[in-house]
Amino acid sequence: MCTSFYLGALTSLIEMSKAVNAPYDEYETILKKGKAFMESELYDGEYFIQKVTWEGLRAPSPVEAAKTSLMTTYSAEALELMKKEGPKYQYGKGCLSDGILGMWLATACGLSEVLDNQKVTSHLVSVHKYNLRQVLYNHSNPQRPTYAVGKDGGLLLCTWPKGGQLSLPFVYSNEVWTGIEYQVASHLMYKGETEKGLEIVRKCRERYDGRIRNPFNEYECGNWYARAMSSYSILEGLTGVRYDAVDHTLFIDSRIGDFTSFLSTDTGFGNVGLKDGKPFMKVVYGTIDAQKVMVSGAEKKLTD
Repeated sequence: MCTSFYLGALTSLIEMSKAVNAPYDEYETILKKGKAFMESELYDGEYFIQKVTWEGLRAPSPVEAAKTSLMTTYSAEALELMKKEGPKYQYGKGCLSDGILGMWLATACGLSEVLDNQKVTSHLVSVHKYNLRQVLYNHSNPQRPTYAVGKDGGLLLCTWPKGGQLSLPFVYSNEVWTGIEYQVASHLMYKGETEKGLEIVRKCRERYDGRIRNPFNEYECGNWYARAMSSYSILEGLTGVRYDAVDHTLFIDSRIGDFTSFLSTDTGFGNVGLKDGKPFMKVVYGTIDAQKVMVSGAEKKLTD
C-alpha cells in the first residue's frame, strides 16, 4: 500500500517536472526500480502483498524504539512473537482491499499507468473475490461491528485466503469501511470491471438505506467521516469524465453508454455527458475552457 503511494507520487513529480521544464531523470530512475520491485517482490501472482521487514533498516527496530520513545520494553512473549512474525499490526500475505490505494489516486488524477495493468486489475478482482461478503453472520469482528453485521454484506478490509494470517494483524482488518468500498468499486470500474464495482456499491448502500443507518451519514471514526467522499470517484469510474486544466482537455470514457453527469472544475461547474454517443457540456456556473474533447481516445466536437 505505502509503496503504491510512493510510486504514484514519483509519477506525479515526473509529470509536474515536464510541465515546468525541470529535470526529472532521478525520479524516473527511482520509479523504474520501485516499479520492478513492487511487481516482482510484492506480487504473489494474484494480488499485491506486504513484505514485513523490520531488521537491518536505517530506522531503529521496534524494540529499541519502544525503549527510547515509549519508555517501555517488550515482554518475553511479545519478543518471541516478533521474532516469528515481525512487529504487530501488519498484514503480510493478506489480500488488502486498499493494497494499491496509490494506484487508484494516480488513475483518478489522470496519470498514466504506473504498474502493470494486468497485475493491478488482478489485485482488484481478487479483492472482490476474497473480501466481499454477501452476509456477515459467520464473520467475527472484535472492533466496531456496527459498521456491518449479521445480515449485512460488505467488503472486508483484509482477508488471508492463502493462509498466513498474523497473530496480531492490523486492528481494522475485520471491519467494513464505506470509504474503502467506494475506492475499490471505482477502481474496478476504471479497469472495465463495472459490474463487480457496482455489486460492492449496492452492498454498501443496502446497509445505509435509512432503515437502520442514516443514508447521509456513513460513519467510521466519527459521524460524516471524510473517507466516504471517495464515492465521488464513482462518477469518473463509470463515465471517464475528467477535465485537464493544463491542456484544456475534457476526457470522456463511458462504461455505461449515454449518460448525463456532473463536472466541477476550478473555474466552473455544470453537466457533461453523451447523447447518441456524442459529447455535450452545459456549464451552469462560471466557465470551463474545454478546447479539446477526447471520447474513448478519439477527438470529438461538443454538440449543443
